[in-house]
Amino acid sequence: MRFLDGHSPQADLTYDDVFLVPSRSAVASRFDVDLRTPDGSGATVPVVAANMTSVAGRRMAETLARRGALTVLPQDVAPEAVAEIVAWIKSRHPVWDTPLTLHIGDAVADALNLLPKRAHGAVVVVDDEGRPVGTVDEARCHGVDRFTRLADVLDPHPVVLPLTTPPREVFESISGMQVALGLDADGRLAGLLTALGALRAGIYTPTVDRGGRLRTAAAIGINGDVEAKASALLAAGVDVLVVDTAHGHQQKMIDALRAVAKAVAGAVPVAAGNVVTAAGVHDLAAAGADIVKVGVGPGAMCTTRMMTGVGRPQFSAVLECAEAGREAGVAVWADGGVRHPRDVALALAAGAANVMIGSWLAGTYESPGDLLRDEAGRAYKESFGMASKRAVGARTRGESPFDRARKALFEEGISSSRQLLDPARSGVEDVLDSICSGVRSACTYVGAGTLAELHERAVVGVQTVAGFTEGTPHGL
Repeated sequence: MRFLDGHSPQADLTYDDVFLVPSRSAVASRFDVDLRTPDGSGATVPVVAANMTSVAGRRMAETLARRGALTVLPQDVAPEAVAEIVAWIKSRHPVWDTPLTLHIGDAVADALNLLPKRAHGAVVVVDDEGRPVGTVDEARCHGVDRFTRLADVLDPHPVVLPLTTPPREVFESISGMQVALGLDADGRLAGLLTALGALRAGIYTPTVDRGGRLRTAAAIGINGDVEAKASALLAAGVDVLVVDTAHGHQQKMIDALRAVAKAVAGAVPVAAGNVVTAAGVHDLAAAGADIVKVGVGPGAMCTTRMMTGVGRPQFSAVLECAEAGREAGVAVWADGGVRHPRDVALALAAGAANVMIGSWLAGTYESPGDLLRDEAGRAYKESFGMASKRAVGARTRGESPFDRARKALFEEGISSSRQLLDPARSGVEDVLDSICSGVRSACTYVGAGTLAELHERAVVGVQTVAGFTEGTPHGL
């Protein structure tokens, strides 16, 4: 990457401060761009769901892995619970979505409670043998008593196909809001696909391990017996370990990272952070990190910069740390500060191998929170920072009341924020479509067929606030 005027700016820059300059390109189509990441994580698109309790759960991990991304399960989850979640994720089909199921004797109210859990908008009614007898969507529940049995409202003629049916054939077999039900060899329900899901299955390549199972990552902190925690997560089948703390350039992190690297012994990639300087990257690389997370204070739920004055504008942090990562032989993840697809493209142009996203994904059906409604009836989910009083309270629930109260005094994050579900992009796959579309298009403008070429060919200019405003859509 180089700057348009040939000189590095004297001031540090955020994503809003910069833009990509179009160049002569031989890349004819967005679909000619290969978005596979070079960080060893196995991801086929450069998106990682951050290890936030309000973002990363089993549904998020399953859905994103099916579309080529990666999810980091939070460090607050007990190792035995992580083992159960990882086993569940790896038992999911890499193409067909996991259906929501009920029985004919269940009520409409049960279906209405389940429908917001998935973006596909259908509940499958099955018999005691797990064979489908029909489907129920919100329209079929409209205008009937909530205690009505599903047997009275279901669609008794669902589209059923073998689980081996290619996605294109699935797409051609259904129309509109229909869903296709995938059956195993015994005729039992094993998956579900919408027309859009079938279309996506032909575009995205799942993030899978050597056994063809969906991949996921998990985080651990730097306190306690980190070597034992790392060993437990490795035994659970986690594909990437993330050693995570707000200030990654400290001795306690370096000691913890060495212990984790020893326990892992190269079996899976180890990510560590967060840092914002070349020195931080070099120290974590020397301690055993394969991937270094970059970002202090840019997250939507983070108040670190306002509380402490500590941090660094994210674009410059990623640019410097990515260069240091190449020198040290490690990859860099840009963690935080992205609000638009352009920000993801700019982070990759600066040299990041992957981009971590938090609150942006919290406002989707697949995030762990309950779907709520505001005063205007708009759907939302709650998000909160992992250094907030709410998160610290959950993390320290096993400690004494005095110690918990003392730690709760030191808050560097927002404890409650409403993340509205965008009606046009209410599912995480919708958000991922938007991101990947933007990044692919950016690559065609730059003339890059891969992420490595994007960084190599990118020409970046610096703009004023008015310049950024000019590029935003108007009249919406």
